[in-house]
Amino acid sequence: MSLSIDPPPSTPGSAGTLPGTAAPEAPGRLGSPVGVNEAFAYLRDLGVWRDQRRAELDALDSAALSSSERDSFSRDMLVSMALWKAISDRYDLLVVTFDSGRVGPTEAARLSTLIWGRLDVAPGSAAATISPATSGALSLSLPEACRLSDAMTSSLRARLSLEPSGAEVGTRLKDVRATIERIRDQVGLVPAGADREAARTLLTRLEQRLVDVTDRAKRGADVGGLLAPLELEAAGAERDLIVGAGERLDDARDAARATQQREELVARHDAVQALVAQCVASVVQAPRLAVPDVRALGPVPSTPREVDAYLVRLDAVSRALTLVHTAYGAALAERDEVVGLAGALGAQLRASGLGADPDLDRLRERIDAVLATRPTDLRRARALLAAYQALAAGLASPPPKGTTR
Repeated sequence: MSLSIDPPPSTPGSAGTLPGTAAPEAPGRLGSPVGVNEAFAYLRDLGVWRDQRRAELDALDSAALSSSERDSFSRDMLVSMALWKAISDRYDLLVVTFDSGRVGPTEAARLSTLIWGRLDVAPGSAAATISPATSGALSLSLPEACRLSDAMTSSLRARLSLEPSGAEVGTRLKDVRATIERIRDQVGLVPAGADREAARTLLTRLEQRLVDVTDRAKRGADVGGLLAPLELEAAGAERDLIVGAGERLDDARDAARATQQREELVARHDAVQALVAQCVASVVQAPRLAVPDVRALGPVPSTPREVDAYLVRLDAVSRALTLVHTAYGAALAERDEVVGLAGALGAQLRASGLGADPDLDRLRERIDAVLATRPTDLRRARALLAAYQALAAGLASPPPKGTTR
């Protein structure tokens, strides 16, 4: 799948020469339609990045398999590959939506949603084997997922010592400086408190180490032994901050979902309560079930762990309300069925000329009297209706030979 202009091909190099690539900046924001030119440029650059990142991951995977500590790389490689697959799938959807530039208002809004909406790994992918804490990192927007891929790939390159040598130290220092600036942006998104202070402390330490390594490199010192650990820690810090931002977004969504679900359950409770009252007033054999009230759970809590537990309880209340609704609704439906059947049978008998039989008339009067009584005794009504049907059937059938009615 490609755009109207094919991106320049990427040539997979060896593990030792493959350069790192950074994902392109995404245009617009969620809820704001993306322009055609912006979308074209972004998809063109994202296609190049996707192909180069796949080649880079393949090279890193080969190096990891050749490493004596291959097991220590397997988890990060698995996450990186699953993350790349999710990004690639979303890219394919974007290209289909872009349709070589045939973009109207609807498609422009859809492009924005596909770029900035939540990016989840499809069921059955490699992410299914990842631990819950790690798989949660894949619940990000496309730009966040690309930045996470950049951070994880940079970390793997540093751990596997697959960076260009000597003459490119300056480029590596520039990349670390760019990583630290992205970390600075992420720190500003951390809520005030102990977590933000810890993130600021980490940022300060990384900046000091970068200054030290840069000064040593300017003096001509060999900084290879200092640069690789710095790259590794900076990439890990950026990855953790991105994951933390995604988790906070998920927590906010959970809290909003809990609030909405609670409001819906309050409305359902009141409606089901009215249905129960109607059923009890209408049917003697009404069920005897308690109607759960979500108000008893209290307001939506504030901490993520409590919100998760609250959502579980909300689901239990929802299931219980469904059970009560079904039981009492069935009882009311049974009464309506008996009333309808009695009316249909009476009309059928009148049409056949049997409606004037005195015994049938008396049975019909008893049925009408029972059905008119509130609450209605459905067992008595069904028994009378069965007798009414049996008598009508007997009157409708021809008498045996030699007998008279």
